[in-house]
Amino acid sequence: MAQIILISESFIKPKYEVEASKHPYHLSPIEIAMLSIDPIQKGLLFTLNNTITSKDRTKLVSCLLEKLKHSLSIALVHFYPLAGRLATRKFPDDHACSIYVDCNKGPGARLIHATTRLREVKVSDIISSTDVNNIVHFFFELGEKIVNHDGHTRALLSIQVTELLDGVFIGFTMNHSVVDGTSFTHFVSMLSEIFRSDDHTTKISHVPIFNVKPWINNYVSPNNTLKLPYLEPEEFIEHGYETGPLRERIFHFSPASLIALKAKANEECETHTSISTFQALSALVWRSIARARNLPLNQSISCSILVNGRNRLDPPLSDENFGNVISVAQFTCSVDDLLGHGLGWASLNLHKTIVAHDGKAILDMYKEFSDDPVVFGRQATSDFHGPNRVIIGGSMRFNMFGPEFGLGRAVAARMGYANKEDGKVTANPGCEGGGSVDLEICLRPNFMATLETDSEFMNYVLCSQNPLL
Repeated sequence: MAQIILISESFIKPKYEVEASKHPYHLSPIEIAMLSIDPIQKGLLFTLNNTITSKDRTKLVSCLLEKLKHSLSIALVHFYPLAGRLATRKFPDDHACSIYVDCNKGPGARLIHATTRLREVKVSDIISSTDVNNIVHFFFELGEKIVNHDGHTRALLSIQVTELLDGVFIGFTMNHSVVDGTSFTHFVSMLSEIFRSDDHTTKISHVPIFNVKPWINNYVSPNNTLKLPYLEPEEFIEHGYETGPLRERIFHFSPASLIALKAKANEECETHTSISTFQALSALVWRSIARARNLPLNQSISCSILVNGRNRLDPPLSDENFGNVISVAQFTCSVDDLLGHGLGWASLNLHKTIVAHDGKAILDMYKEFSDDPVVFGRQATSDFHGPNRVIIGGSMRFNMFGPEFGLGRAVAARMGYANKEDGKVTANPGCEGGGSVDLEICLRPNFMATLETDSEFMNYVLCSQNPLL
C-alpha cells in the first residue's frame, strides 16, 4: 500500500521573462562529474495548531500552496537555471557530447501536494525516533529515485508539501549538478524571504551571481564547451543503484558538549594551532566509526570532508555565487595510527588537510577534470564510498531553520534517500540553535549498533533527539 498519496502537482515558470535564460547555462567540470549521482534532498518539518479544525486546515494548506506558487515564480526570476532542464549536444565524429542547462526547456520547477495515507503520520513519529523514519524518503519527489542526469526530463527543482496529521513537511529536491549545499540553502532562504514579504516586487536581499567562474578563465575553453568522451547516456550513467542495508540515525550534539569536545581536541594537540569545532567533531566521528568497523590495524582508512570551495579561491567568491563549488579534502592513514593516537592527533591532521586544500588545489582539480572529463560512477557495489572510508558533508553553518513559510519556525530538518551510503555523515545545525549540531550518520546495521555502545562517542551525544520536545 502506498505510503504517500499524490493530491496534485503543478509546474512553475519564472514570473517574468529573463533575458539571460535565453542562453545556455554551462556546467563546470565538477558539476559534469556529478551527473550519475543523486540530487540534494533536504526538508523542514513544521507543526500545526492541535486545535485547528479540518476546514481551517484545508484552507491553511491551500493558502500555503498558492503563496508558494507565487513566491516560486518570483524566485525563479533570480534562480532561472532551476526552471529549465539539462540538454545534450552530440559530436558523433568525436564520439563525445556536451551537457548544459537549457533554462527555457520543459514546463518549469515541480510543486507537489501530497499526504500520508489517512494522514496517520504525526510530527512525533518523525522527530521522536532515534532512527530516521523510512517514510521521510517519500517526502521528496514522492520517493521516486533519480540521478542528476535525469534532469534532461525531470525538474531540476522540486518542492513537495506533505500533510501530516498535525504538521506539514516541505521537502526540497535540487539537481546536484547545478547546485551544492551553499546554493541550495541560498535558494530556500530567498524563497522564504519572498514568501514572507508584503512587497510585490521581485527584489531579494541576496541576488545570485552567475558570471564569476575563475575556472573558466584559467582552464576551460572560452566557448565553455566541455566535451565528455561519451556519445550515449548508457556509456556513463548508472541507474538502479542499491545501497544495501543501512541504518540512518540522527545524533544531537548540544553547544556545551561541542565546547567540551573542541577544548579536548585543542588540549591534546599541544600546538598553537586552533582546532575548530567541526574539525574536532569530524575527528570524533571518524575514530568512532573506525572502532565500530573493527578493521585490521594495518588497514588503510580515509576521512573525506566536503568543503565549500568559494572562500578558498583567491580572490574568494561570495556564497551568492550560484552553482556547485564543492571540493573534497581527504586524509588517509592506517587504523593503527588513527586509533593508536588520540582525538587531538586526528583533529590536527584533518585541520592540516583542510588548510592545505586551498584555491590552487581546487583550481588544479578543475584543470585535471577539464583535461580529462569524468563522471563519477556509483559502481556495481553497495560500498560506493569504500568500506574503509568516512565522508562528511553538510555544514553546521547552513541556515536551515531560518526559512519560514507562514507556519512558524521548523522543529526539525530531515534529508531524503539521496546519497546515502555506509559511512556517509551529514551535518546540520541543531533545531534549538546556539551552535548545536545534528549529525545524520548512515552505517550498516551492525556497525551502527556498535557505534551506539561507543562510550567516547556517546559521551558527547545528547540523549534527547529533539530538545524542543
